[in-house]
Amino acid sequence: MTVTCMVLIGPSAPGDVFLSRSLPAEAAEDIVPNRVMTWNICNPCGAGNAGRAAEIARYAPQVVGLQEACVRDVEKIRDYLKGLHGLDYHVEYGTVLRNRGRCGGWPWRPGAFGQAILSAAPMTDRVNVEYPDGGSEDRGYLAVTTAVGGRPTRVFNTHLAQRRQEAVRAEQTGVLAKAVARHDRAIVLGDFNAVPHTPELTGMWSLAADADPHCRPSPTGTGPTGSGVTGTGVCETTTDWHAKFDYVFLRDFVPLKHGVRPSPYSDHHLLHTDLAPAPTPRTSRRASPTAVRPPAGAPRSG
Repeated sequence: MTVTCMVLIGPSAPGDVFLSRSLPAEAAEDIVPNRVMTWNICNPCGAGNAGRAAEIARYAPQVVGLQEACVRDVEKIRDYLKGLHGLDYHVEYGTVLRNRGRCGGWPWRPGAFGQAILSAAPMTDRVNVEYPDGGSEDRGYLAVTTAVGGRPTRVFNTHLAQRRQEAVRAEQTGVLAKAVARHDRAIVLGDFNAVPHTPELTGMWSLAADADPHCRPSPTGTGPTGSGVTGTGVCETTTDWHAKFDYVFLRDFVPLKHGVRPSPYSDHHLLHTDLAPAPTPRTSRRASPTAVRPPAGAPRSG
């Protein structure tokens, strides 16, 4: 009944626009296993959650990491994904800030702001960590365990301190890298607010590779290689100001293909990648992500 009413009368929140069930011809028709996405959805930007949901539905990843996410916005995005696009996700929140200016709400109950992870498979062992020093705004990471590639995988989602706070980001990356290093199989999603060659990302590069196989920090730590500048042929930019700030770091996975899509709903682009478990003597490097629905009777979103 709720979905029916939403379709008939549309969303009530300001800034939301009603979108039909139809998507562009190239849109995925169902959740794509082993596809992951990271997206800073930009807040406050006044973007409609129906539009945000349509952008995610275009690629229908199995796992989505959102940054600058208000709980109320994510709830609406999740409802639109299910009600308008037939995509059913579980959700976990990693809120680090309660701020009415960011997320609205009443003065005595401001909205919660931070990270969120949406997953087609159930998630367990949620951990939400606020960095000791967030810089100019509280920041942290969210971690969960879910199945990717048929195996339990630790998934992290983070948002580091804003630009021109290099020393703060270096401390934050140290905290994050220490947690990631405990897991042989991990995916780290997020907005790191730093281009690849910056010293504060050294700890991550020592643990994991980016989903873009051509994106690496330069050997000298400077110069165009890995800078994220358009035209280098190395790192594809992920922001409207032509820098690579967004990453999908992988441990015990190999990327099959990846894509970056600018969006009118954010100053960050959607970054998505299809993955396969890292090859072993008994597994093949090649894999083909095929859209499938969860089997009948599978647990519903919680």
